[in-house]
Amino acid sequence: MKKLLAAAAFAALMSTSAHAGDIGVSMANSDTFLTVLRKGIEKAAADANQPVQIEIADDDVQKQLSQIQNFIAAKADAIIVNAVDTSATAPMTKLANDAGIPIVYVNRQPIDVDALGDKGAFVASNEVDSGTLETKEVCRLLGGKGDILIMVGDLANQAAVQRTKDIHDVIATPECSGLKVLDEQTAVWDPVKAQDLMTNWIAAGHKPAAVIANNDNMAIGAINAMKSAGWDMKDVVVGGVDATQEALAYMKAGDLDVTVFQDAFGQGSGAVDAAIKLAKGEKVESKVWIPFQLVTPENMDKYVDKN
Repeated sequence: MKKLLAAAAFAALMSTSAHAGDIGVSMANSDTFLTVLRKGIEKAAADANQPVQIEIADDDVQKQLSQIQNFIAAKADAIIVNAVDTSATAPMTKLANDAGIPIVYVNRQPIDVDALGDKGAFVASNEVDSGTLETKEVCRLLGGKGDILIMVGDLANQAAVQRTKDIHDVIATPECSGLKVLDEQTAVWDPVKAQDLMTNWIAAGHKPAAVIANNDNMAIGAINAMKSAGWDMKDVVVGGVDATQEALAYMKAGDLDVTVFQDAFGQGSGAVDAAIKLAKGEKVESKVWIPFQLVTPENMDKYVDKN
């Protein structure tokens, strides 16, 4: 953090444009999607001549809490958090609030999202839309009926809980009530675990009309398992969320049928914007939504190179 303060002082001397001071950033991990989000933070900070210190928590709640404590001890002017565990954010919020430091959560909705206070904000895409867009398109492709398997993300993450709820909410509608859930298990966002899960489902005799995954990584894992088993991907509809570049490559190959673009870069940029404004004493909306967008083979070209 001493290096951060020195760099910030140097940047201030070399530039005539004002910035918000030092912003500390704690990222849950550095997976494909969050790497893009981090790049959004870096680009927005560079454009605003805004010093940032980015730390990776390696999916360790205690490590992330320690990072927050270090940012506060170094008197950061604002903190951005991509939470490891969205149910464990209240202590982080309290630490920041007690220190009078603005805190902005990004991408993963904190459990205390409605109690962040005047110096808090949440920047993300509304997860009510993500699983809903995905499942409605799967329903349309299946003509409203068929057996499905559901791959759930990390249950410590609000997005996994909400996206799974979205799936069930769509299934409960009259036009999609013909969709029947064969099984539903977590693969914690991971493509390898998803491939293992799908392999186990295949061994158990499951033959779904569709696999609906909470994210693209798990959808890809499921596809790899089905292809390894010799299945024709034309016989199974597969859906994911995020529209990662790898997922779009699978879609181009005809293996992935639907995904939902979550603007990681835009979320990162929005988090920096909110943090700068809060650090300057300006007001921001408590929830800043970056819209989800449905991606299909028909419109996928416009999303290439975005995530």
